[in-house]
Amino acid sequence: MGKLSVFVPHATPWSGQALPFAAFTRQSGAHRLWQGQSMTCDPHQTFAYVAGRGYRLPVGIGVSLMPFRHPLGAALEASHLATTMEHPVVAGYGSGWAALQHMLLGRAYGSQIGAAREYLVIMKSLLDEGKADCAGEYFTCHAELPSLSRPPVEVGLGVLRPGAARLAGEVADVAVAWLAPAAYLRDVILPSMAAGAAAARRPVPRLVAIVPFALSGPGRDASDMALASSAAHMLLPHYVDMLRRSGIAVDMRDPQASGAALAAGDAFLFGDVGDIVSKLSHYWRAGVDEIVLNPTGVFLKEGLRSALNELETIVSATPA
Repeated sequence: MGKLSVFVPHATPWSGQALPFAAFTRQSGAHRLWQGQSMTCDPHQTFAYVAGRGYRLPVGIGVSLMPFRHPLGAALEASHLATTMEHPVVAGYGSGWAALQHMLLGRAYGSQIGAAREYLVIMKSLLDEGKADCAGEYFTCHAELPSLSRPPVEVGLGVLRPGAARLAGEVADVAVAWLAPAAYLRDVILPSMAAGAAAARRPVPRLVAIVPFALSGPGRDASDMALASSAAHMLLPHYVDMLRRSGIAVDMRDPQASGAALAAGDAFLFGDVGDIVSKLSHYWRAGVDEIVLNPTGVFLKEGLRSALNELETIVSATPA
């Protein structure tokens, strides 16, 4: 079995709502606390707040979006976060989508893979060697970071499709998948990572899967829960394409059918305790190193207490 971690629901409106999830992570023995990009609570600030309230533990950012930060800023924040947490940090980044890039940068990246490569190379150079000397097509950095005694920082890349997975194999420390079924990770993502690693003559990086879930029960509908968790992602073309490649057809002109398809295809896990635990085991058998339980749908539909109860039920039943 691999590692089991906890995700702070991305809709939390203020950092204090991360505290119960930090407490649960520590008390349950879960491996790491994760948060993704949020327009309400930035993960770096959330985790700094959590540390200030006495919860210093391993954390992961899965993932922040490249257009929001220059790679020097990303490396600096990750380094300071590791110092603050006094534990290792996974700093995961992804390029986002073309419309976001145009909105923030004035134009989309000409090559999503090329931009991500430059971003990760600069981040890793700064974090691993203390300096970067890069004049790329998308990012330029001629800078140094002060030498700090801190826990390790791993640079992660968000992976949905084969190109990003191959790039992660070439340059990243960690690959971070979101909403991807276990079979797709086994058949598409991990072979692409292995090919990239072989080309770069380096070990295959770890694969982390952030997995949305909800337990079945009276009054709970699989489609409703899946939509509460992931409707926004099903509007984005790169997620729609990834799901199509995995055999799941979603079209948000019919939200209910799309939510049902997400659950039926096990991109969103829904069922009783035994069902969920069995489906989680598929990820480990596929080769995933760390599963991050994402209770966002439950949090949005039923609140904080239900989300924590759901996590407790699954973590206690999973032999991780």
